[in-house]
Amino acid sequence: MRISVVIPAYNRADFLERALRSVEAQTFSPEEVLVVDDGSPQGTYTDLQFKFPSVRWLVQKNRGVSAARNLGIRNSSNPWIALLDSDDEWAPLKLKLQVDRLHENPQAKALHTQEKWIRNGLPLKHPKYLDKSSFEIFQRSLRRCIISPSSILLHRTVFDQVGWFDESLPACEDFDFWLRLLLRFNIDFLDEDLVIKHGGHSDQLSKSVWGLDRFRIRSLEKLLSNPALPADRLPMVLEVLIEKTLILEQGARKRLKKREARKYERRKSAYVSLLEMTMAGENS
Repeated sequence: MRISVVIPAYNRADFLERALRSVEAQTFSPEEVLVVDDGSPQGTYTDLQFKFPSVRWLVQKNRGVSAARNLGIRNSSNPWIALLDSDDEWAPLKLKLQVDRLHENPQAKALHTQEKWIRNGLPLKHPKYLDKSSFEIFQRSLRRCIISPSSILLHRTVFDQVGWFDESLPACEDFDFWLRLLLRFNIDFLDEDLVIKHGGHSDQLSKSVWGLDRFRIRSLEKLLSNPALPADRLPMVLEVLIEKTLILEQGARKRLKKREARKYERRKSAYVSLLEMTMAGENS
């Protein structure tokens, strides 16, 4: 099984070295490793290029993590793609155990794993609502991002059906992609802590962008027109849209943003009406 590893990075030389060391330590070696420099200051990765001469380095103007991932995937050479965020690392057996699992389940086109969280150098317990098992994973993924990019191994043909990471989203781009992936594929799951996620640093995307539900709503709205969305899942999507627009409406009112509050109130009302029509149609 031939694997390409794609790592987007922006101004993260220290973190990136740790990530690359974890790839280097894999007991199953990938065929290639691509780092996409998303417009970091010139010279940021000069030392790393000498330390890791086998890595392919791609450079783009600063266009965000989605564009960086897409560029890396498009320039990769192998059938299987493993994503790794620059501030995460892999356990040494990560790829080996995923490859073994895919040999057992050759129909699978995507496989993710459990992960270990470290925040400010200390272990952190997973909240129960981020259960990564396959049980109702689509329904649960409508509210929160359950799959971690650093855990996923997927076949490149997936992108032909699902599309690419949405480059118009400044955040929640992985949430958006997983929903589209889950509509069309059953994702296998390996319940082992094979990814180590490091949090607490100031440049995490989730900390630098406010109002993440704004972008989750955009992704959920896209699902409404997705031809792969089955009729029995439409009410699930509408219910979550109603919840999230209500939260944003209430938040806008607290901040005295009346125009913004009215905007989300109108959208919420539209989703309520559509849900009522959908349920009436099912009951007729």
